[in-house]
Amino acid sequence: MTPDQIRLVQSTWQQVLPIQAAAADLFYGRLFELAPDTRPLFKRDIHAQGAMLMSTLDAVVRSLHDLGAVLPTAQQMACRHVGYGVRPQHYDSVGTALIWTLEQGLGAALTPAARQAWLLAYTTLAGAMKAAAYPAHAAPAAPAALQA
Repeated sequence: MTPDQIRLVQSTWQQVLPIQAAAADLFYGRLFELAPDTRPLFKRDIHAQGAMLMSTLDAVVRSLHDLGAVLPTAQQMACRHVGYGVRPQHYDSVGTALIWTLEQGLGAALTPAARQAWLLAYTTLAGAMKAAAYPAHAAPAAPAALQA
């Protein structure tokens, strides 16, 4: 990612932080619409899960200048998620739900350039996670729903 792309992701993320609980609710609502088979994967309270998601996203966004610092942890998490029933295609649904959530929460502040920066950040992270968790699967480009 370029410094400008990192700045765009980090500045838009600062706008999400004040609405993070609502953003998490939007995210999971959209994820369960896109991929209903993911709902049973979440055993804990969905609001607690949302808080964990926002905390994880915050750590990743803060580390974009040195993504290598968070990749090992993300890859370990991806390997654990296989045991929970996460499948490779779920990463596409998560990415689509994330971008949709950003669109809902940020409105016009999610400029085309910021959207592309988020897509790059997500596909980079998700690709590394999938490569660690499912070594037999090649990391595809962002799904069509994310590219539009």
